[in-house]
Amino acid sequence: MSAEPTTRTPPTRFREAEARGRRLGRALRVLGRVPAEADEALLARLGAALLERDEPGAALAEAMRTRVVSRADLGAALAGDLPADAAPALADFVAEISAVPDWVDWDKVDHGTRVFTRLGRTAADVLLQLSLIGGYRFGGPTDLLVRTGALTGGQTLRRLGETQRWALSLSSARALRPGGEGWRLTAHVRAMHALVNAAVEPTWDVERWGLPINQADQAGTLGLFDGVLLIGCRALGVRIPAADAHAVMHLWRYVGWLLGVHPDFLTDDEHERHRINYHVLLAAPGLSPGSGPALAQAAVGAQAERFGRVRGWVERERVLSMLTGFLGARGMREFGLPVRVPWAFGYLLPLNLVRYGVLGRTGWGKRWLEASGGRVRDRVVASHFVGVEQGVAELPD
Repeated sequence: MSAEPTTRTPPTRFREAEARGRRLGRALRVLGRVPAEADEALLARLGAALLERDEPGAALAEAMRTRVVSRADLGAALAGDLPADAAPALADFVAEISAVPDWVDWDKVDHGTRVFTRLGRTAADVLLQLSLIGGYRFGGPTDLLVRTGALTGGQTLRRLGETQRWALSLSSARALRPGGEGWRLTAHVRAMHALVNAAVEPTWDVERWGLPINQADQAGTLGLFDGVLLIGCRALGVRIPAADAHAVMHLWRYVGWLLGVHPDFLTDDEHERHRINYHVLLAAPGLSPGSGPALAQAAVGAQAERFGRVRGWVERERVLSMLTGFLGARGMREFGLPVRVPWAFGYLLPLNLVRYGVLGRTGWGKRWLEASGGRVRDRVVASHFVGVEQGVAELPD
């Protein structure tokens, strides 16, 4: 899928804030039952991966940058209209993502989409606060986001909505079969990553940060969508049986494969994901003062834009209270965000204990949670596209 591991010296960011990573990873190590002693082989693999890219994606990006392949060509190919004389880079890219790996179990993928839908607003909260904003605590990807303007400025609300729109597409029945909406949008995201990489790399400080979008950071991002999602939902009182957790992991393993993540970092074993995530923390750099706080503050500020004045203020306060619970007062101060009493946990915990601990044990309750979760997540996505059409980010020129 991607290049073989490189033997080059890792970028200077590698393991430069290991003590901080250990501190931030204490809860993960306990909850994920991760051994205290670091796996040096895994750390070395992550260090090498900072200099590895998605090679099929890179070949497609080069063909698009040199006008051999157009955005229209890619869109038509993903819609099933690949001409016989298609450029090799496009044909190879489509062939790769269309070839379903032997390990994919569609029953488990479908099960995972139902569980993901069932998690509804809780999943949306965790993905925004713990996965997205929590991920801003580390340099590298945050500096890239600020440089490309992806999640700052007046476009913050829309960009957040585009991410949620993509994630929502994964939860529809059969959406990840080749040709389905989730499959097409995931391929679109992969192509976008490759184009950003190609555009930024010539002027990017590779010796400091590694490649702009690299395999190590991709592995860390994937872990925020599967392992961190499960831990965060449980912290909010959601009961997730082992079979449901495994299905969610299997779903994201396939999504990660579609995104071009190296097989070394793909797993549907939750405890293995927690182990990888812990080592991602050990390998991570510290906070980038010029990017992390700006991104976090923009994301929190955007919550008030989704609604009217009063409801917007309430939503912002709710997000700040949950962020304080997830990140702690120290994390909030790092971002320059006001610390709040985590009052939102006070109503979410008992509410989720009833929803998932009582109703979720019955067939009727599961169906109700899926229907309710689908409606809630549709409303959450719609609230990010005020007066504009929903969609995902267009491919850069």
